[in-house]
Amino acid sequence: MVDALRTLYATLMAVTSAASVCGNLLLLLVMLFNKDLRSDTLGLTVSFSLSDLALGLSTIPFGAHNSLSQTSGYPSEGVLCQGSGFIFLLLQTSSIHSLTWATVDKFTEICFALSYRSIWTTGRSRVVLVLVWLFCLVNATLPLLGFGTYAYSESRFLCCLSFTPDNQVFVVLWMMLGIVLPILTMCSLYGHIVYVARKQARRGTFMCNELHCFQVPANNYLRSSILMLTTSVCVLVCWLPFISVCLYETFSGHQSSAVTSALSAWLVLTSSALNPWITCMTQTYRAAVRRSVGLFIRKPLESRPQSFALHLHPTNRISTTTTTRPTSSPKPPTATLS
Repeated sequence: MVDALRTLYATLMAVTSAASVCGNLLLLLVMLFNKDLRSDTLGLTVSFSLSDLALGLSTIPFGAHNSLSQTSGYPSEGVLCQGSGFIFLLLQTSSIHSLTWATVDKFTEICFALSYRSIWTTGRSRVVLVLVWLFCLVNATLPLLGFGTYAYSESRFLCCLSFTPDNQVFVVLWMMLGIVLPILTMCSLYGHIVYVARKQARRGTFMCNELHCFQVPANNYLRSSILMLTTSVCVLVCWLPFISVCLYETFSGHQSSAVTSALSAWLVLTSSALNPWITCMTQTYRAAVRRSVGLFIRKPLESRPQSFALHLHPTNRISTTTTTRPTSSPKPPTATLS
């Protein structure tokens, strides 16, 4: 039974890793090949996409390998375990913070459309990115300096923070500032955006260009609302079990069951696989994905050799030259009887 659970955990982690790598590569390629997506705040989306991609290439395969290997684990004081824990905490925190600031950007664009350009400038966007990564870097470095510890978790098959009563201060600070506050901010902003979208759908909105004005269908607002609600639900489902298990272990001093710890760790890593696909389903990125996929599909078709073209007999080809007809009136058609 234990071997079956370890195999199941490794399979889930492998699928999550593949989905994370494919989804984030697709998102990065879409942003690369579509110039209309480039804005002053594009770095926020690139930030959480790169963090999730790195998680899919490093931490998730590491957990899958550990669950299948017969070794009892890694020494917590070793360089491999300390480095793996540092990377895990750094990427985990940077992903959720970058995603939160991308949500703040979306909220500002919708609710403060007239002053959006003056609020989110290139300089301010870069300052936010620097502060986010500086906070995440300091946060992940503190356990290496003795404020908190990294240890190998046999139930999670990962090197991560040691959730013990000795590390209560650091765990609580990291949970509150690094995880809980960004999630609450994100869900609150999405909830307000959904409220605004439903209000606009009932009232109706007109958009105008140089030629004419047209009404925006209510379905556009409703689809956006459903997508934002889906994002909030996915964030809560992925993070709440992990937060609950970690706080329980920290304050009680007891280890959770192996199944509960492994499931919560897999769910929190699954967020790195869901984030890019949810982003690609938004209205702006969905159109860009279609254009990018169409571009890659057309290229192989255009590069096919011309030998597959249909060859017609010379007498059946359509002439592209024009000939002058005589000025005399044409003869009337003659009827023939059979």
